Amino acid sequence: MDKQELVRGLSAAVGAENVFADEQTICESSKDYIGFRIFERADGKSFAPRAACVVRPHTVEEVSRTLRFLNENRVDVTPRTGGSSVTQSIEPVEGGVILDGSAMSGILEINETNMTVTARCGTPLEYLENALNERGFTTGHFPQSLPMAHVGGLVATRSTGQFSTLYGGIEELVVGLEAVLPDGTVVRVKNVPRRSCGPDLRQLFIGSEGALAFVTEATLKLFRYRPDERWMRAYAVADMRRGLEFIRAVMADGYKPAVVRLHDAAEVMMVLGMSEAVPEGQALLLFLCEGPRAIAEATGDAVAEYARKFDAADLGGKPVEAWFRTRNDVCRTLDNGLYHEMGVIADTCEISANWDEIGNIYDAVVARLTGEVEEMAYAGGHASHCYAQGTNIYFTFAFMEEKGAQAAEADYMRVVAIILEETLRRGGSVAHHHGSGRYRTRFMPEEHGSSYELMYRLKDALDPNGIMNKGVLLVERK
Repeated sequence: MDKQELVRGLSAAVGAENVFADEQTICESSKDYIGFRIFERADGKSFAPRAACVVRPHTVEEVSRTLRFLNENRVDVTPRTGGSSVTQSIEPVEGGVILDGSAMSGILEINETNMTVTARCGTPLEYLENALNERGFTTGHFPQSLPMAHVGGLVATRSTGQFSTLYGGIEELVVGLEAVLPDGTVVRVKNVPRRSCGPDLRQLFIGSEGALAFVTEATLKLFRYRPDERWMRAYAVADMRRGLEFIRAVMADGYKPAVVRLHDAAEVMMVLGMSEAVPEGQALLLFLCEGPRAIAEATGDAVAEYARKFDAADLGGKPVEAWFRTRNDVCRTLDNGLYHEMGVIADTCEISANWDEIGNIYDAVVARLTGEVEEMAYAGGHASHCYAQGTNIYFTFAFMEEKGAQAAEADYMRVVAIILEETLRRGGSVAHHHGSGRYRTRFMPEEHGSSYELMYRLKDALDPNGIMNKGVLLVERK
């Protein structure tokens, strides 16, 4: 099916006003914010695949008709909503169709009795939070992509937020959802607090990255919004190892600060710009506790007691306040070309592991990045999502790219391969909350081990024609 025939068929299915084949719309809708693509764009080049057209449905019925048409004609489709991906998960297949849910926006219900909110897939999270805050509620979900992210993408990528240590990731917040399967079938998982009626079907779609279905609606938990009842404190600790021990003690004893962040000395200087507040060479711990005042203060008092046990220097609340004010600013500067002007590719890669290996992973990765990559200008990391069993490390790095945009992807993949290899070697997971995207797909067999075959069987059952977000999650079988 050529492009003209495809556009005509889609226009007949969902209306010509919902189908876009112009270069500007296709280019904007294909944009991903992985580091090497940002560098390429700043260099005036694009090596990303190009879709044939973009479909922007306004209703679940239009999503259904679109997918039915594409499935019958075996046309590749890439779902997207807010477009904040940093993993190539929303880059299209060459000549395929982008199914953009951003026009499906709106809050359908705020149920104050059941403490839930139901929103359509294209609802911006920032808009949703503002509307809820005005009524005294919050989702408790604050990813760094808050200014860009939409509800559908958060569900599809198994997102988590900066307050996840208290509220949990999106998988713990979704009460029910609606999704459209590749053949156009609309399915709904009803909203109940819990049930014991077989496997939890919500989890088929949460984290599926558009490879199994298109999520059109989600119902999320609500919490009381208490911004004036927060406890904040920062501490300096000797190094990352000591900081990880501090956090493990807090979590193992059952305390739940909303925010726990441990930044290594490199990030204190290069990312946070707080070197004057933290003794040279030391790591920085940030805590924010919230909830009813008595709970927030009791949790804070416990954190302060652990600080004394671990010889952590109390830096007061100002470093936390400074981080809080600027925590999402990166969303407004992603494509400003600053790093390209310096000849640098900068990015992050987040992994997770149990407590007995997370420190070893951090040490091994930083040692290899600084020792093996001659162009490495900076390598560091932070822990920011903590559990009784372990935590994540969000590695941050910047390397000089002197060979130009054409070499950016290969050089970038050499860097992230080091991070993911060391993580898998020590039993960790190669993706904590961004989703695996496309750049991590080749690591998925080792990530899942013997259970990986189940991923193929799910794909074959729900998407037998293989049209949905090809290249995500699954290595193509020959």
